[in-house]
Amino acid sequence: MPKNNNQYISAWKIAQRLYFSEENDRRSSRPTIRVALGGIIIGVLVMIVAISVVVGFKNEVSQKVAGFGSHIQVVNFDNNSTYELQPICVNDSLLGALQEISHVTSVSTFATKPGIIKTDSTFQGVVFKGTNYWNYFEQNIVDGTLPQKNNDVIVSQELARILSLKLGDDILCYFIEDNLRVRKLNICGLYNTYMTEMDKLFILGSMDVVRQLNGWNDNQVSGIEVLVDDLRHIGIVSDEVYYATANRIDEEGNALYTQNLQQLNPQIFGWLDLLDMNVIIVIVLMLCVSGFSIITGLIILVLDSVQLIGILKALGADNSFIRRIFIYQALMLITKGMFWGNIIGIGLCALQYFTQAITLDAASYYVSYVPMAFPWLWWLLLNIGTLLLSWVILIAPSAIIAQISPAKVMHFE
Repeated sequence: MPKNNNQYISAWKIAQRLYFSEENDRRSSRPTIRVALGGIIIGVLVMIVAISVVVGFKNEVSQKVAGFGSHIQVVNFDNNSTYELQPICVNDSLLGALQEISHVTSVSTFATKPGIIKTDSTFQGVVFKGTNYWNYFEQNIVDGTLPQKNNDVIVSQELARILSLKLGDDILCYFIEDNLRVRKLNICGLYNTYMTEMDKLFILGSMDVVRQLNGWNDNQVSGIEVLVDDLRHIGIVSDEVYYATANRIDEEGNALYTQNLQQLNPQIFGWLDLLDMNVIIVIVLMLCVSGFSIITGLIILVLDSVQLIGILKALGADNSFIRRIFIYQALMLITKGMFWGNIIGIGLCALQYFTQAITLDAASYYVSYVPMAFPWLWWLLLNIGTLLLSWVILIAPSAIIAQISPAKVMHFE
């Protein structure tokens, strides 16, 4: 046969004829081919769901952590690792410069102060956080409203359960410094983020409470919180914020220090990074399952077409031409498996995304259901990588075609 483009076209046409032939359904090898197809579908499905779950879980937990501390914080350089922060002086010029940084969605100020809530029967250590950014907690309010007055606070359902408190109760919060100071606060709302440790720790209200306790001016705060539009941009924006603040000295001579979400919560993000290893293991295992299915399917296709191979060789077809026929045929099988794997996998992800049917223990996983994301780029790269790997896998088993002798086939037939 001539070795030109027509040879590739002829091999493709023969492969199509073999694959779509009605006789294919009557072959004894058909059950084995279906098992191979099922292996490919399951492999692609599991890989898609695994990536979707891990990306969704990381996004969900990161957003919850950011709700308490933002993506990036600018604080006093002289601070220690407690919630009793040294103040910085902020002005509209600094806040405006940070707001103009690309990918920044919000810039706000905050003030924190540790204290103790005491009831008739028990007490609990807390951190009072004054803030002027309420979007996150507004989404997680389960009862009541956001603070309207200086003595209004919102507390978590978990903290209310521990202290036997309810909406509308007045609480006494003690702040220990050189002298013991106490503030009477009113619970105007209950929130629940399922971040149990943080829910038990934070109560939220007006920054004026912290300013009055510390004797700060109206422009003094514990720090600045910066939110970005996408977690992938935290590193870039953090550097930009650092460059915008590192050389600034506030009006009282304080230097500014920038820290991002990963630096503020290294344990949580170290745990989340371990999930990436789990995904890699799942993908490797599923590629092995799919690869074994592909090899099995190709070998069955070849062995089931020994007579055809003998005839083609007798007519002058070389081994490379015949190998292409079966590689094309196997690729059709792979494409079909990948198509249905994608359809079923994305369908299951969408079903969980909209129904949240599969639940989790929120105390252990920080979320009450299995979160789903739709990382289209990762899915596209996964499909391209699977297809390329499948092509490489097909090369070795297709070599058995060279061992088939036309004379022996004719004699056997």
